[in-house]
Amino acid sequence: MTDDSATLSPGLYIVATPIGNLGDITMRAADVLARCDGIACEDTRVTHKLMRHLGVSKPLWRYDDHSAPNDRARLVESMRTRAVALVSDAGMPLVSDPGYRLVQDAKEAGVSVTALPGANAPLTALALSGLPNDRFLFAGFLPPKGKARRDVLAELGRVRTTLIFFETAPRLVKSLSAIAEVLPGRAVAVARELTKMFEECRTGTAEDLAAHYEAHPPKGEIVLLVGPPLEEAPSEDEAEAMLRELLETEKASRAAAEVARVTGLDRKALYARAMELKGE
Repeated sequence: MTDDSATLSPGLYIVATPIGNLGDITMRAADVLARCDGIACEDTRVTHKLMRHLGVSKPLWRYDDHSAPNDRARLVESMRTRAVALVSDAGMPLVSDPGYRLVQDAKEAGVSVTALPGANAPLTALALSGLPNDRFLFAGFLPPKGKARRDVLAELGRVRTTLIFFETAPRLVKSLSAIAEVLPGRAVAVARELTKMFEECRTGTAEDLAAHYEAHPPKGEIVLLVGPPLEEAPSEDEAEAMLRELLETEKASRAAAEVARVTGLDRKALYARAMELKGE
């Protein structure tokens, strides 16, 4: 741990904070919060609780989506001579919060910007969900209005990846019902109260989850995940068309291996067919 008496270089420090369990604060984050000159935060009451846990007292400056441009300008100006930490109420700042404007202005002003990684609700939920995680798309909050919500789901549902959203407890059932309507058959997960005593990650169909939460209204912070569309097995004609195209430039073994990788079909059978096609 760095000596608390040492000063930090002036600039903006983007600091990830715990999403629930205060024990998830990183050593580096605790060090920066102990040595900075002040902290820009969404809610001073929430940040004060964290600082009390760390045994540290620092000036707290309210900065949220209601802050005026001149408030942001004053913060940026102070960063020229002071170390200012930016925190959100939970998790990594700038993930569905207005902090990006502060970072933009700081960079334009030539102020040094440093990011300290840490707890992150979308990635924690993805790890717990058991849904495919080789590709994922985080899309913030779904729109509150029904048509807009369905339109967004239809648009993003065309992307072959796991979708991750933030959602509020009062809107969860409506969002699950919209998923059931627009993206039927998808695997869905609801993760809430992450890292807290009543942490839950429930998976199933959108219909089943909507029924569950209709009967058991949820509380707390929620991450809603929707699995990618189910892959349909290609037909023999489609696989053969792929083979024919690849054989124009590739050896039979490489063409068969590539089609097997893409389709999941048996490589040996594809190779045998590729040799037949080359002999035609």
